Amino acid sequence: MELELKRVTKEYGSKIACDRISFSFQRGVYGLLGANGAGKTTLMRMMCGVLAPTSGTIRFNNIDVSHEDYRDVLGYLPQDFGYYPEFTAMDFLLYIAALKGLPKPQAKEKMWDLLEQVSLEKEAKKKIKTFSGGMKQRLGIAQSMLNNPQILILDEPTAGLDPKERVRFRNLISRLGTDRIILLSTHIVSDVEHIAGTILVMKDGTLVHQGTREELIKAIDGKVWECTLPQSEADSLFENYSVINLRQESEARTFLRLIANEKPCASAMSVQATLEDLYLYYFSEVSKS
Repeated sequence: MELELKRVTKEYGSKIACDRISFSFQRGVYGLLGANGAGKTTLMRMMCGVLAPTSGTIRFNNIDVSHEDYRDVLGYLPQDFGYYPEFTAMDFLLYIAALKGLPKPQAKEKMWDLLEQVSLEKEAKKKIKTFSGGMKQRLGIAQSMLNNPQILILDEPTAGLDPKERVRFRNLISRLGTDRIILLSTHIVSDVEHIAGTILVMKDGTLVHQGTREELIKAIDGKVWECTLPQSEADSLFENYSVINLRQESEARTFLRLIANEKPCASAMSVQATLEDLYLYYFSEVSKS
């Protein structure tokens, strides 16, 4: 099982949304991490065959993603998936199953199985308009799984969910990733930190990092520092370094967590880097060159 991207580029006039991206996906859960506007959605839409690349190729087991056969192995949950608010969860899944060409007996069996997997079996006959955000997202996962896809692509699936719903969602994705390729796009670090075997970091249309959580963190290992300083000294560091976190300890003193190649001040202590540090280092508006 392999989904392979070779030098995939997407241009809109003079703007390059994705720039010569190459990567090979095998079975497992992958996280695509990046700020809004990094090119994540464009890349995923090309991987789904919704957009055609300007150049480059995307193939699954030597089948081009533009081929009809590819749709039979693909499940896709876009950022805002469409649903009919007056439909019940059961009616909606049966409707989507019909659009995907599933025979009715098979569709009914699959529907109940999926509603159980996403913990919505008790809400099967309730209208979608009564669902919480988390319930709608779980229903979205169910509809994307109707054809038992070998590839599942999820675009910002936890945006707007509360912490409890996000944990539930992550556990569901982790279970589903044992026998298929799952790509989860997000700008919420915790959504991918503990369930993705491989994390891709995307910025300005390119992949700037790829690897396990531990491998990515090594990029800033030994460069994360914490210190508590008088306000005037803290202001100076804020101007000259990438500040990851700032907290007012008192009227006179400020706590800083920051990135620096060398010890930024006498009282600074080196601390263990996290994936969130790496993310903020690359995408924080206050990052310094």
